[in-house]
Amino acid sequence: MTAAFDYIVVGGGSGGAVAAARLVNEGNARVLLLEAGYSHRHPLLDMPPGIFKMIKGSKYMRYHKTVPQPHLDNRIHDIPQGNVLGGGSSVNAQVYMRGRPDDYDGWNEELRENNDNPGWAWTDVLPHFTGMEANNRLSGGLHGTSGEVKVSDPGYIDTMSRWFVQAVQTLGEPYNTDFNGPSQRGVGFYQFTNRNGRRSSTAYAFLEPLKKDPKLTLKLQASVEKVIIENGRAVGVIYRDPTGMHTVRAEGEVILAAGALITPKILMLSGVGCAEHLKGHGIKVEASLPGVGQNLIDHPEVPITAYANGPHGYYRQGEGWRMLWNGLQFKIFGSGPVTSAGVEAGAFVNPTCREKPPTIQAFCVPIVYLDRDAQTELQDGYGVTVTTVVVKPKSRGHVKLASQDPAQMPIVCPNLLKEEEDMKEMIAGQRFFLEAFRSDPLASHLEKIAIPDPTDTSDAALRRHCKRFVKTNYHPAGTAKMGADSDELAVLDARMRVRGVDGLRVCDMSAVPDINAGNTNAPAMMLGSRCAEFILEA
Repeated sequence: MTAAFDYIVVGGGSGGAVAAARLVNEGNARVLLLEAGYSHRHPLLDMPPGIFKMIKGSKYMRYHKTVPQPHLDNRIHDIPQGNVLGGGSSVNAQVYMRGRPDDYDGWNEELRENNDNPGWAWTDVLPHFTGMEANNRLSGGLHGTSGEVKVSDPGYIDTMSRWFVQAVQTLGEPYNTDFNGPSQRGVGFYQFTNRNGRRSSTAYAFLEPLKKDPKLTLKLQASVEKVIIENGRAVGVIYRDPTGMHTVRAEGEVILAAGALITPKILMLSGVGCAEHLKGHGIKVEASLPGVGQNLIDHPEVPITAYANGPHGYYRQGEGWRMLWNGLQFKIFGSGPVTSAGVEAGAFVNPTCREKPPTIQAFCVPIVYLDRDAQTELQDGYGVTVTTVVVKPKSRGHVKLASQDPAQMPIVCPNLLKEEEDMKEMIAGQRFFLEAFRSDPLASHLEKIAIPDPTDTSDAALRRHCKRFVKTNYHPAGTAKMGADSDELAVLDARMRVRGVDGLRVCDMSAVPDINAGNTNAPAMMLGSRCAEFILEA
């Protein structure tokens, strides 16, 4: 071992950055933070809408390819993940969403052993959310105002977003002023992790204040190849960076936070996983845990796209004279389209039963937008895309090793919309928001609905559309989940410790038993904070 630290955190994303910062600040610990990606310092990453310039091709994203999906007519699609310090918080659309209280109460019940309290109920996790939050409008028991993460209303709202919000209200949905408030249901404008036109990623919020603290050692482009396990305990890691291979020791613990697709890969390369799978790749089994890489959950999304009958939305706002004008407005006045993340409006609805919790989340994007594998289906132009998302999907996939070579990407099979219940909910969501496209004031500003075919909204036609266009909502989760002793697929206990290996924890979205109803960046930060709390308590 060439160097020693109190803790080694693998992955400087939403969970890892928070965990590392808390261990340094509150534990006075020497922490090594290993991030496989690049620096977060880039003008397009800082600007709220900059990610739309990068998401279709950038070194700041790692593009996982799924295996062919038989239930989607053997489609292969992308799952982009952050390849940068701050992880998803540096490259996402910045929507601040925590989910519903019953998400976490459900985790708590799933983790419960012999009537004990696992500590994952809504009342347990809420202080972590509010403690990190610095909201520019909301306060009280559900919101914080003095935390590290700046949460703000959109700095600019396009008229297309306003028309969408008004159109959904005509369908009977209430206007919701706070999707993280007492009720998730309704339509309104999201809040975002930015302030004054600058992204508030975990790299900026938690790591920048520690850049001169000698207790934090940060390594970029440092890809961890395996955790070193000796006598049943994690004692260090082997990582590769541009200078070569390195071995470092953890005198306390190793914390994995590399994301739901890479964390299980590292576990398996370290000998932790399904014994048969590991042996098939010639890997020595350190802990037989068949749940590693299983239970892959993601929010599936499907677009509805229409062309506008005038120059509405963000088409070409980042090109030519428009780009110069918008840039000057942002630079001189701190206002204009550059202060928007491009996804100002959204909704949570239950199209089949208004009295029950929402089953569908929607994002309104005032452009014609499709994923990389489907972008040739439509021409550019002024328009709007509304994506419908199943918030509590039943479908489960998996992550497996391609080989024992750490340089190879893992095999990813997400199985989006494989379960019939998910497909039925998605079809209902599509049909509901197609009605919004036909409702004023949105309808009067549209030339035509491009996809799906508005002349055939039968279940069969919408099913074909969903199969063709379903994509990731960029929220993979659950591949190293917490669970009760009786759960054969539980990789972690309720304190986020890897079963059968001392000194090893996981604090990213891999750890969740089920996905929350909404965006996952805020829950990932909460997981990092909770993990650090468990370690400091111990």
